[in-house]
Amino acid sequence: MNITKKTKLSRILEENSKAAEILFEAGLSCIGCPMAQAETLEQGCLAHGMSKKEISELLKKLNEKS
Repeated sequence: MNITKKTKLSRILEENSKAAEILFEAGLSCIGCPMAQAETLEQGCLAHGMSKKEISELLKKLNEKS
């Protein structure tokens, strides 16, 4: 699965076994959040104050581990 900034957080968590750990390390505790069902990765990151550069770095990590 190729993860993009438009991929829903719920889908990332379902399809990438390392995603929860990576997201948690990045400051996103999306595992149990109801918003994760509807939000994209970008929406969640922006809501947590991440910069575009930080989002790009997170995407790289998620795609390396998937």
